[in-house]
Amino acid sequence: MAARRSTPGIVERHSRSCPSRHGGGCAKPCTPTFAAWVYDARTGRKIRRTFATSTAAKGWRSDQVTALRKGTLTAPTRETVAQAAQAWIAGAKSGEILKPDGTPYKPSVIRGYEADLERYVLPELGHVRLSNLARRDVQHLADRLAGLGLSGSKVKNALMPLRVVCRRAIRTDALTVNPTANLELPAAAGVRERVASATEAAQLLDALPETDRPLWATAIYAGLRRGELRALRCDDVNTDARVLHVRHGWDDVQGEIDPKSRKGARAVPMTAELRRLLLEHLARTGRRGSDLVFGRTASEPFTPTHVRKRALAAWAATAVGAFLRREPLTAELEPIGLHECRHSYVSLMFDAGFSLERIGDYVGHSSTFMVDRYRHLLDGHEQEAADVFDAYLAKRTGAQTGAHPLAAAREAAPLRGI
Repeated sequence: MAARRSTPGIVERHSRSCPSRHGGGCAKPCTPTFAAWVYDARTGRKIRRTFATSTAAKGWRSDQVTALRKGTLTAPTRETVAQAAQAWIAGAKSGEILKPDGTPYKPSVIRGYEADLERYVLPELGHVRLSNLARRDVQHLADRLAGLGLSGSKVKNALMPLRVVCRRAIRTDALTVNPTANLELPAAAGVRERVASATEAAQLLDALPETDRPLWATAIYAGLRRGELRALRCDDVNTDARVLHVRHGWDDVQGEIDPKSRKGARAVPMTAELRRLLLEHLARTGRRGSDLVFGRTASEPFTPTHVRKRALAAWAATAVGAFLRREPLTAELEPIGLHECRHSYVSLMFDAGFSLERIGDYVGHSSTFMVDRYRHLLDGHEQEAADVFDAYLAKRTGAQTGAHPLAAAREAAPLRGI
């Protein structure tokens, strides 16, 4: 094939009928193209692209030479987004691919990622080579999902598995630029967070059947996740030390699994009321040792939907009964979910004076997550924080509470430029 090199790393190509193939000059209808290449010593491969003009070819090659020198150049591969996604799913299931904190992905998370990939991502981008995936492709997918009526949070969640696949590709040098970064996504609508006050929590528990009350009390007074409640065993309940030990979670497919994160395995303080309810529950059921505390049997966990239905019926019956007896309820029994009980636990502990960092140890979350997730709890506590800080400073300096220690120092000694 006739070709002549016009610039190092760039080859000018002509059609078969062009006279230049036989030593003559280029003539119509030939339209030459320009193939540029650089050599990647790490992979032992040439990286090539063809351009319509020599200027474009020279510009591309200059950029690639710079990337090669910086060590950010990656040779394109034939692996598609679908193949990369399948490899990621397999690696996550086997435990080879871990979360950024070094812990395995939960089976339910992997199943959710797999479902979102199959439903939203792969039909649109599965055929694209991973090395060719561009931000505009992902942005177009995000816009299309939003146009189909998906909420902002759902669009974000649908793209999350693609994010983790690309993040893995960057770590393995299959990508140098993350095409899922800096996307313009629709805003997530605010979600109302159901939180029960201490009085409301007590009323909700009192309205429940005796057999279900200990489960809901553990959710609202200890903040355990639903899977942790399902996996809680009698050996994990230390009523003498008033401590609950969270050691496992429960997955619908895998059964008993390790905690959600490293901080998931933890010890949670047990209130006196919760201790009483758990002692009565264990005595009534006769369970001990490795038996499940709240299982429908000693070895089978409870079914969340059944527990939820019984609670809704009990709360509705309480309201109806009060109405028929013409007795006013001191507070409306608004239904609550097990996970909302966990939010209520955080709120109650914060109102009791515990810091978000310490509460994070009890609910199994990092301090950073707690501060970001529950920052709204800090709203309106500025004056309280100022009073506490004033009391601390007064104690340390000997000044009276409410008086600024610097002012007290100025009154006690002549001004010296302070």
